[in-house]
This record gives sequence, structure tokens and C-alpha cells, in this order.
Amino acid sequence: MQPGFACLESGLARSKNSINVATKNVADFIICTFFYMVIGFGLMFGESWHGLFGTSFLFFNETDPKLLAFFMFQLMFCGTAATIISGAVAERMSLRAYLVVSALVSLLIYPIFGHWAWSGVVAGGTGWLASIGFVDFAGGTVVHSVAGWVSLAAVIIIGPRIGRGGPVRIPFRSHSLPLATLGMFIIWFGWIGFNGGSLLTADERVPLIILNTMVAGSMGGLGALAVGYGVYNRVGVTDLLSGCLAGLVAITPTAHCVSLVDAAVLSFIGGILCLAAARLIEKAGIDDAVNAFPVHAIPGVWGTLCVAIFGDLELIGTGLGRLEQFGVQCIGVVAAMIWAFGLGYVLLRLVDLVVKLRVPEAWERVGLNVSEHEESTDQMELLRLMEHHRRTGDFTRPIEVELDSEVGDIARQYNLVLEKLSAAKAEAEQANATKSKFLASMSHELRTPLNAIIGFSEMMTRKYFGELGSEKYEDYANEIHKSSSHLLDLVNGILNISTIESGGYNLNKSLVDLKTIARESARVASQSVKEKNLKLVVLGDNSASDLEADPRAMRQIILNLLSNAIKHTPTGGSITVEVGASKTLHTVSVTDTGEGIDREWLARLTEPFATSATNPYLAEGGVGLGLSIVKMLIDLHGGTLEIESEIGVGTEVRITLPTRAPDAGADTGARPAG
Repeated sequence: MQPGFACLESGLARSKNSINVATKNVADFIICTFFYMVIGFGLMFGESWHGLFGTSFLFFNETDPKLLAFFMFQLMFCGTAATIISGAVAERMSLRAYLVVSALVSLLIYPIFGHWAWSGVVAGGTGWLASIGFVDFAGGTVVHSVAGWVSLAAVIIIGPRIGRGGPVRIPFRSHSLPLATLGMFIIWFGWIGFNGGSLLTADERVPLIILNTMVAGSMGGLGALAVGYGVYNRVGVTDLLSGCLAGLVAITPTAHCVSLVDAAVLSFIGGILCLAAARLIEKAGIDDAVNAFPVHAIPGVWGTLCVAIFGDLELIGTGLGRLEQFGVQCIGVVAAMIWAFGLGYVLLRLVDLVVKLRVPEAWERVGLNVSEHEESTDQMELLRLMEHHRRTGDFTRPIEVELDSEVGDIARQYNLVLEKLSAAKAEAEQANATKSKFLASMSHELRTPLNAIIGFSEMMTRKYFGELGSEKYEDYANEIHKSSSHLLDLVNGILNISTIESGGYNLNKSLVDLKTIARESARVASQSVKEKNLKLVVLGDNSASDLEADPRAMRQIILNLLSNAIKHTPTGGSITVEVGASKTLHTVSVTDTGEGIDREWLARLTEPFATSATNPYLAEGGVGLGLSIVKMLIDLHGGTLEIESEIGVGTEVRITLPTRAPDAGADTGARPAG
């Protein structure tokens, strides 16, 4: 059974926890062997003290061959009870805490209840449940329900795995469903020994017990198939495995006293009840990693009640009527729930105060294979290296390939992708360098003729040398001046963005007075303010501390914001520039009474070329780069930009800057044009 549970639980766990789950299946059997040998077996099967616990066979050291064989058989039951819990708490309970849980189960919780139901086999006296006629042939309640109730208490205390809590639960991918399937079959095979050996003798009843067991596993799986196709139109692999195991649990209390047909029926129902319980606890937000509670506790309860529902009363041999037997069986399952869940919850809460049950969040995220054992799988190592590539952006070092393995094949294909990506990156970097060289060389070539065009067209529009001779010429001159100015703005904006993006813009920091810069910017924009008959006000505390920043960048930021506000504020409106300061932060807000911007466009305003062509709420005439440049310059200073606007009311742009600007590279004096 132990190898089967190791395969099942580690296969259902995620790859990053599979080694830890397998390790716990080894560790719990080690712990159970010690504590069951020292105390547990004596408490369970020793001379009964008022039907509550045993007092003999403590520190087990017997020599009778029959007793030794019986001890070995019962040790397997105890190990099964403990290892069931490991699956429920997988992926988030520490190994240290789990060892304590295994000790409590094998030392106290399992043996005491086992004494109530099974004592009297090798020593005098019977447990109080057995004395009233409670029947559990091979441990449907004693082993499986007890372990299931402790599992439920544990998962409630430690909570769901990261990503499995809340209304949106991330589906987790099992490490290896074929391995889990193999584990289920090993458990199924081991169940033959559990149920077949529970008579403690080999007689003519054993073949039917074994056949009932084999049929029960199949019928539990059939119940899972019925639910899968009948409710979900598909069958989940985990559901199918759970259904088979649930059928085996359901037959365990009754394998000796029911017919083959009855065994098939009750096991079929047990598979259905298991899946229903799994959906129920999932909706309740309880994260049982391998469905330990639905598989073991619920079918265990059902199978124990079926002793009275389907069992042959003569074979049961308690002398009770069917209704009386059902009442006794109910007392037994309720006692198991109160004892295992109640005591288990209290003890685990106390343990959690001393030894934290749950591993730290960082450990859980990286996986318990690494965090608890410094072990990893090939797949996890591949993912770690891929994550390193993603985080650093360095694709020059390929992943070492292990030949003739699945992970090696993936790594080889990934390395081919890396080669293509590295080549594409090199081409992109070369293209970017070429672009930068082109823009640098074209800066003078573009600006010189544009400045000449602007200067001459301005002379013509202002008629410095007399009349032009025709109104048409005046219109043409105005259009030339307007278009060339627009084109120069566009060129300057593109060059600014290119310089910042390429890392060529470095902050030349000094102490600046933001309010003074705001006033200077207002004077520069005064002509445009007069032309639109706007009211422009600059507010701020004259005694505020200076800001450590690049002065020219601050002028460009405020001028761009003012230019936008003037452009988008109708004639007769108002614009307010307010400067604020504290020991750690400086703020500048530019508020206008323009037409406002719809909320859906606010997040896109800092994108390059976000103009009236793409945003109907922006006025015409801009090139769509002003706010993009502002955002980049603010980012260089470690600041933030916020925009609030309401249609028909106006817009406020607010920037916040740290009083001491962060370093932005060496001071080379590079500047954006314009």
C-alpha cells in the first residue's frame, strides 16, 4: 500500500513538489513504525481499560510468531492511515510539521479509536464501540474515515494552496497522471491483502471477500464514469482514480458480509458520493490536493452504514436487528468524526503554535523539492533557466541539453528558438543604431531649412518689406509658416523621443525653483494666451524648497503641459498652474477649463501620436508627442504623471517628483532637440 500511495500522491502533485510528497510517504512510515511499536499497538490492542484504551504490549517486544505477524499486519494499517493525510496537505505543509502529524496519528488518534472498535483480538476486554455491536471489518471507519477527518482538519487549518483560494481558482497540472494511475493499481492490489487478511484466518470465506474487493474497485470507477459523462460530458483522470479508490473504501467495512451484487451496488454509490463530496468541499474553498477526504472519509462512512443496510445479519453476528445495527453503525461513524476531526483540529492548532504547519510563501512558490530538500527535477531546472533568460534578457547562453530525454528534446528546440531570437535581437539593435545615426545626421539637415522657411515666411506674413501684392500670397505665406512650424514640432518631438529611448538623454541635475520655471514658461506662452483671450495664473509657495532636477527638462515639461492646455482650452477660458512642495515631494498641476476628455482615452494620452486623428476629444493641430515626452522625462526623474478629466468641465494634469532625483546615468550633456 505504501508504494502505491507514494506513486499516487507524487503523481497527482505538481512537478515542483513531487519529490517532497514522495519523501513524506517514506518519512511517515518511519515515524509510524517507531511510535506504533513503542506505544500505539499497546493502546490499540492491549488489555482494555474500561473499553477506552489498552494497557499492555507497550514498548512492543514480543516473541510469539502469531503475535508478531499480527503486529506486522496492523502496522500496515497504521501506516496507511498516516500516509492518507500526506496527500491532502501536499504542496504546502512542511516536512517537519508533517512528521509531528504522523506521530500524533500513530501514537494517539488512530490507536485509541482502533481500540474502541477492534480490541479484544489478542488481549482481554473489548472497546466500547465493539461492545455495543459496532462492526468495521477491515477499517472503513477505523483507518479511512479517521484519516479522512484528520485530513479535513489539517487542510482547513493550513488553508488552500496559493492560487487555489478565492472565487477564481487556478487549475493545477499534475506531475504525472500515468504515475498516479500506477499508484492506484498498486493500492488496489494491496487492498486484496488488507481485506482478504482481515479474517485473520484462511477459510472458505476469503475468496468472496477478495472478489468483492476487486469488483468494488471497478464499480466505484463505474460510478465516476457515470458522473463524468452524465454531468460533465467528460471523465477527468483524477475523478476516475478517485472513484476506483472510493469503491474500495466503501467495500472495506462490509466485504465479509455482503453478496457480490450488494458489493457492486454499494461501491457504485460510493464512487458517486466521493465525487459529490469533492465538488462540495471545492465550492466551500477547501483545498484537498489529492481528494483524500472525499475518497476516504465519505465512502468510509457510507460503507460502514452499509453493514446494516446490505449486510447478512447472521454473518455480522452481533445479534442485533437491522434497525438496531444501523443505529450502532451511526454511533460509530459519529464517534470517529468527533474524535478524529475534533481532537485532530485541536492538536494541529496547538502544533501550529510551536511548529508552523505551512511553509513560507516563498518556499511554496518555488516548490518544496527545492526549498525543503534542495532537489529539483529536469523539468523544473529547465523552467528555472528559461525564467533566467526571461528576467535578464540575456539569450546568448543556450541551455545544456541532456540527450535522449523528453526534457532534452524540449531544451534542444528551445535553444534553436534562442538562436533565432538572438539573431533577430542583433538585427534589431543594428537597425536601432542605424536609426539613431540617421536621426543624428539628419537633425541639422532637417532643422536648418525648416528654420529658414519659418523665418522667411514669418517675414512675409508680417510684411517687413511691404505689401505682398495679393491677398492670396498672404494666405500662402501664412499656410507655409503654419505648416513648417508644425513640421519642425514633429521633427523635434521625434528626435526627443529617440534620444530618450536610446538612453542618450542624461539628467544634468541642479537645484531649481519650480515656481520660477513655471512663471518663465507662462511668459513664453503669453502670446498664445493673449491670442485666445485666456486667463493664465501661476500659484505656489515662494518659500518652498528647491527641487533637484534637470532645469531644461523641467522647462520642457511645463511648457508642453501649458501648450496642451492652451491648445485645448476654448477662447475665454482659464488655465491654472500650481506648484507645491514638501521635504520629499514636489508637485506641479496644470488645470484648464477645456472641453475635457472621455475616460476611455485617458490611459492612451501618453502614447506617441495620440492626436485628434485617434482621439475625438483632442483638439486638432498637435503632433501627439508632447505628453509622451513629458511622461518620459518624468520617468527619468523617478516621478509620476496623473491625468483627470471630465467632459464639459476641463482637465487636470498632475506630476509628482521626488525632491532628490535618482541618478539617470553619467552626465554627458546630451539633450533632446528643441
